[in-house]
Amino acid sequence: MKGGRVSTTEYEGLSAVVTGGGSGIGLAAATTLAERGARVACLDLDPSGVPAELLGLRCDVTDEDSVREAVRQAGNRHDGVDIVINNAGIGAQGTVETNSYDEWHGVFDVNVIGIVRVTRAALPLLRRSAAAAIVNTCSIAATAGLPDRALYSASKGAVLSLTQAMAADHLAEGIRVNCVNPGTADTPWIRRLLATAEDPDRELEALNARQPSGRLVTAAEVAGAIAYLAGPESGATTGTSLAVDGGMQALRLRK
Repeated sequence: MKGGRVSTTEYEGLSAVVTGGGSGIGLAAATTLAERGARVACLDLDPSGVPAELLGLRCDVTDEDSVREAVRQAGNRHDGVDIVINNAGIGAQGTVETNSYDEWHGVFDVNVIGIVRVTRAALPLLRRSAAAAIVNTCSIAATAGLPDRALYSASKGAVLSLTQAMAADHLAEGIRVNCVNPGTADTPWIRRLLATAEDPDRELEALNARQPSGRLVTAAEVAGAIAYLAGPESGATTGTSLAVDGGMQALRLRK
């Protein structure tokens, strides 16, 4: 047992690339995959927080040369790439009229086109794998209307549609593509948002109450879902979105 999770050998011999792997959900996913036997490269703008047992590589998903070099290094160090976790993303607050056009372009450049860049760079390596899988980090914002999240929701809606289209395009090549849809997760980004709120405790209480489970999702819970979708034991699962949201997407509880 390590970090509260059971180590297995499900991923023995497999190599994974995790973008946004320096913290939060990305680091949790990378750690989970490594505990299950994978060789893992964490691609991040700041990989300084990546533990020594993982490979930390600097990568800017908005820069194609940076992406190609990071994926190349990961493939060389780990003898290929079998799994890609497209987790890098940024958030945004605002209605359809409050975010600037530069913000719209910037968020889509990271959250959507970043997935395109990383996937394009990794596809030649994935095509050589007998257990190729891609998991994109989407969001409850893709399937539920959340206030003050127009830009972020639009980008994650695009991720959901892109996941399904990629799954159709690459099924014949033996590459599975799925996504996870976390609810509000206890990540560094959420904690930074809470810190800027007028009343952080009250805001946290509201976020907890928004999910039927009454609490934030943990990074480890999202990582477990990612590991399930990426693993060889999920060979029949593709084109799927898996909600990890405390019931927020599907449940309507009576108060």
